[in-house]
Amino acid sequence: MSDIKKVVVAGGGVLGSQIAFQAAYCGFDVTIWLRSEGSIGRTQPKLDKLKTTYLDAIEAMKAAESPADPNWCRGIADFGAFDPEDCKAKTEAAYSGLKLELDLAKAVSDADLVIESMAEVQEEKTAFFQKLAPLLPEKTLLVTNSSSLLPSSFTKATGRPAKYLALHFANSIWKQNIAEVMAQAETARQSFDTVMEFAGEIRMIPLPVNKEKAGYLLNSLLIPFLFSALDLVANGVSDPESIDKAWKLGTGAPRGPFEIFDVVGLTTASNIVEKYQKVPGLVSPLLKKMMLPYNFKEQKAVLQKYIGEGKLGRATGEGFYKY
Repeated sequence: MSDIKKVVVAGGGVLGSQIAFQAAYCGFDVTIWLRSEGSIGRTQPKLDKLKTTYLDAIEAMKAAESPADPNWCRGIADFGAFDPEDCKAKTEAAYSGLKLELDLAKAVSDADLVIESMAEVQEEKTAFFQKLAPLLPEKTLLVTNSSSLLPSSFTKATGRPAKYLALHFANSIWKQNIAEVMAQAETARQSFDTVMEFAGEIRMIPLPVNKEKAGYLLNSLLIPFLFSALDLVANGVSDPESIDKAWKLGTGAPRGPFEIFDVVGLTTASNIVEKYQKVPGLVSPLLKKMMLPYNFKEQKAVLQKYIGEGKLGRATGEGFYKY
């Protein structure tokens, strides 16, 4: 077992709130640090919904006949040791035990692990790490949940290269329970091993990424897929619903790309598109091979139209679809 007991999640967005809730569900002392009162107003409804989601999932799991059942949630319980009442009690305890804190120094004063889960904007993450560095106890491990930025981009700003690495989660982590653990060049082996252990302790399947790679494993596959779908809309080829149907009916996948956009959140998607728009060399060799000249400017315009209308995705009740 790892020595981690107190966990701080910096950021209460879609994944930040999920990570915090899952860690609390597994018995860790969890605090979510938020930048403003307004952030609390946006995060608390996510936690309210997660509580309901877990309780509903537990009910659905009662009817599962095998761990391959689509209703089975690996992050909640093992198939052969499922106690619905115990899982409900852990859900209630997680919800009541989570703490929200605006004072960063107070939040991290005794943290064993800080998980950065803020917007995919390099400048904002760098500024956060610089602010955080002098406040951390010597013992604290620090990880970034960045989905598209290399951890080495922030090593200097963290001030603790040996105790810093990346820990990336998929969405809906109570069900899609993978955690990608990726070191940067200066990460100590002990830090890597401890984070791998922690990932297992919060019921994730830890996946080691042996070489630093933007996008890790999952997003190296997912982002080009989403770009391709968005490009079809940006170029007027088809509409989101038809594209989703083509993918789902043609492959048997449970979600189409625009349903995935709504789960991830359109603001996060827009930030990723902007990143690739600014540095096209990151993907241009691949795109040349695939003969797909993505129009990032028009892709961003599509996303910004929805964002401007307050349609940010499933978390707000509407994105490309209404919920």
